[in-house]
Amino acid sequence: MSKYTTGEIAKLCNVSVRTVQYYDSRNILVPSELSEGGRRLYSEDDLRQMQIICFLREMGFSIDNISKLLNDQNFEKVILMLIENQEKLLLNDIDAQQQKLQKLTKLKHSLKDFDNLTVNSLGDIAHIMKNQNKRKKLLAIMLVLGIIMDVIEVGSVIYGIKTGNWWPLVVGLPIVIALGVFISVYYYKHVAYICPVCHEVFKPRFGKMFWAAHTPNTRRLRCPKCNHKGFCIETYDESVDNKKA
Repeated sequence: MSKYTTGEIAKLCNVSVRTVQYYDSRNILVPSELSEGGRRLYSEDDLRQMQIICFLREMGFSIDNISKLLNDQNFEKVILMLIENQEKLLLNDIDAQQQKLQKLTKLKHSLKDFDNLTVNSLGDIAHIMKNQNKRKKLLAIMLVLGIIMDVIEVGSVIYGIKTGNWWPLVVGLPIVIALGVFISVYYYKHVAYICPVCHEVFKPRFGKMFWAAHTPNTRRLRCPKCNHKGFCIETYDESVDNKKA
């Protein structure tokens, strides 16, 4: 029967000699015998056990769990339990990594709104990302109300054309106007803007904001602190929640 030295078994399993020695110290791969000179010698069974250990390590199992598994007589139940536990750990890790990836993607997207990047710009981006979900909910509310407005307006016009009865439009138009005013005021109350130059978070006057040129994420405004006029980045206004609290 073949015998392997520490170096040979390490090479066959593509690990370091120190790893083999460490497994010996943890009593999960004890050599079958020692040579007359005191060298560790491993058998074919030891090699197979080492291959199993390496496989389990690749699957993410800890040394402690591998030790429990190899030393437990009730192997079948233990391995199933460990696999389920390891599966949960890996799924949690995947979820955590995906969240980090989403944040990096959002960060990369947010960088496009800055002409000149500085250390302070990262603080602005952190502020924006922190409140991004709240801003999305705000935009979703506006979208729903906008759809309701369109349904009332378009529906009453179509009804009037088909029937000649324009009373639904007469009644619906004030409702549409009222909803439009409500949406505009509600939106104004819940957003603020970040100056890309001095990084001031500010809220402009309603009229200035309403008529300013804008993109989905920015609006052309004048910063009240540094007087810079340009596209400022829109974010959710945290002070609204603070007032509610």
